[in-house]
Amino acid sequence: MRRFVAAGALVLAACSTAGSPLSISWERNYLTIRGEYLPGREMKVLYIEAYCRPNSHETDWGTHTVIGHSTELVTSDDTRLELRCTLKDGVIVDHVITSTHDEIDFRLTARNPTKTASDAHWAQPCIRVGAFTGLGTPGKATYEYMKKSFIFLDGKLSLMPTKDWATEARYVPGQVWRAPGVKAADINPRPLNPNVPSNGLIGCFSADDSKIMATAWEPYQELFQGVITCLHNDFRIGGLKPGETKKIRGKIYVVPNDVPALLRRFARDFPEQVKR
Repeated sequence: MRRFVAAGALVLAACSTAGSPLSISWERNYLTIRGEYLPGREMKVLYIEAYCRPNSHETDWGTHTVIGHSTELVTSDDTRLELRCTLKDGVIVDHVITSTHDEIDFRLTARNPTKTASDAHWAQPCIRVGAFTGLGTPGKATYEYMKKSFIFLDGKLSLMPTKDWATEARYVPGQVWRAPGVKAADINPRPLNPNVPSNGLIGCFSADDSKIMATAWEPYQELFQGVITCLHNDFRIGGLKPGETKKIRGKIYVVPNDVPALLRRFARDFPEQVKR
């Protein structure tokens, strides 16, 4: 079975031929990616699932962690979207999302126009990978897709369940790996794996192992194997002072199963993470 290539950004493997861009649309909080050669033909991303406060690992998700928000579609065509999220604390996050034949690019601007500091520390794009892996659909209690999912530990691709798989937390199941420098108290309240990833890349192989889906953000808060046939790379905001603005970026690559090539591309796109 052919499996191992390289890693490093939100990567959907070879969905589309060169010159034929992936199609993107957004409706009712779901970003949909379509391509004739995308395994499963389309991929759904709950975008954005939630904006979150710190001190989140052992506290109640609904009453403490989640900061309510609304999202509006500002402009759209088949290869470019602009979204605006307005958080209940007044923070505004503008998203510019573009596609090419082998990647989705995310450029975010988070700003706090209020006179009060914001506790918006991280946020969740939830990528549904059941159709891509051929191993389940959202809403069904199946975790078969994990065997095609990976992160990088000790500099090597590690299939799930990885070493030291954790099983206890406020909410189970699932698995979280915190980014370097992120406090364990500030992550998802799912089982925390004790290992820190080698890079901010999480992904999976397609049903026939010919393609890779992977995702990366800078900065990122955590990698997360979720509970509805999903994978997360949850991006970091780190709070916003009154009047403060921050830039965040992410990628979805659509690439063949060639891990070394993916890692090289990741290194070009996210040199900060390679340096760390």
